[in-house]
Amino acid sequence: MTLDKFLADARSLIKLAYPILIAQLIQNLMSFADTVMAGRVSATDMAAVAVASSVWLPIILTIYGVIMALSAIVSQYSGRKNYFGIARATIQTAWIAVILSLLVIGLFYGLRPLLEPQLGLEPKLQQLMLDYLGYIVWGGPGFCLYVVLRNFAEGMSYTKPTMIISIVGLLVNIPANYVFIYGEFGFPELGGAGCGIATAIVYWAMFIGMLVYVWISKNLKKVSLRSAISLPDIQEILSILKLGVPIALSLLFEVSLFSVVAIILAPFGSEIVASHQIAINFSGMIFMVPLSIAMAVTIKVGFAVGEDKHEDAKRMCTTSMWLGFIIAIVTATGTIIFREQIALIYTTETAVVTLAANLMFLAALFQFSDFIQVISAGALRGYKDTKSILYITFISYWVVGLSLGVILGVTDWIMPQLGAAGFWIGFILGLTTAAIMLAWRLKVIQRRAEQGLLATN
Repeated sequence: MTLDKFLADARSLIKLAYPILIAQLIQNLMSFADTVMAGRVSATDMAAVAVASSVWLPIILTIYGVIMALSAIVSQYSGRKNYFGIARATIQTAWIAVILSLLVIGLFYGLRPLLEPQLGLEPKLQQLMLDYLGYIVWGGPGFCLYVVLRNFAEGMSYTKPTMIISIVGLLVNIPANYVFIYGEFGFPELGGAGCGIATAIVYWAMFIGMLVYVWISKNLKKVSLRSAISLPDIQEILSILKLGVPIALSLLFEVSLFSVVAIILAPFGSEIVASHQIAINFSGMIFMVPLSIAMAVTIKVGFAVGEDKHEDAKRMCTTSMWLGFIIAIVTATGTIIFREQIALIYTTETAVVTLAANLMFLAALFQFSDFIQVISAGALRGYKDTKSILYITFISYWVVGLSLGVILGVTDWIMPQLGAAGFWIGFILGLTTAAIMLAWRLKVIQRRAEQGLLATN
């Protein structure tokens, strides 16, 4: 591959990826706004938002993961110019989104009376948390339908609407928080629980905004979603779930891993936990960059596979890897150089800053493997190979990463226990395992594609 070709492919990837990146960062900013505005009421309200979010996010991200399959499906259909196939897949994915989100509402209200006596939380904290969840679940259908339309548009290689609608969401989020948290304009003062109503409103606003865009966009006129409106098609839904469920479980494995580590570290004291959370939070922000590239790669690879241009798909994978590696060098270097300044953004406690700065060095090493594994996974989704991602991430995160983290972090089997640093070494080794295995799997799939053995239906 020539330098000119690399630069051209890199530009096309960045053009797709940067609106996704901005949208992801805005969503993080909305969570930040919720936490800060609830914290202005009381520490209990802020804690309620944090606890409720830790319950809600894994649930909604699991459904989000299922819906992510649509991007690969749409991009392959788009490459083959099968516009009715795109419309049919989008409508059936919308049915999945509605059914799963309504199921969450039913389960919450069905289980709430049984859970309340068992939670054992401080009464006000428990009430605020459950009220928050009781409000936000009603926004679930709106969010899930927004994600369907987002993946439909992104699969067609239009990512700017995602950025624009996210900005709309942020503009709705802050005033809605103000109204429902503090009880303005005649509305009741709900404290932290008001964030649940505000977020639900944001979800529906984002869905309506994306629906309007899809309705008026000249770029998407070629796909008539109305022509494919029908009752649920079990075969089509099962086909989508076959791709989407492994993606969802992979996301769940990753999100739950970091939650489990935070729980294991709790006995080490608040300073250790705080330093770990700082490193995790910052790494999560950096992770938005390779994740955005990975989502762009899914679209590019899927389109090329749909066109039966497997050499183009392979070249795009190579370009994305090099692009990711170059960006990782920049972000890792910046993390190492400014690790103390980064920690000071989160806290002024000297002991926590020192511990967090030490973890930031490991977080910098973490980024190289993280970039490779997430971009490889994005490319595999473009080939509609998702089961392998599920198996590899489970083995890498839980069998390798967590096991080694526990051994190094809380035991003296190999060396004196390292605490949080031991778990970060485990993360690095687990992600390195994932990067190697996913890159190897990508090579296998590419060879199958070249031999005409790849199923694209």
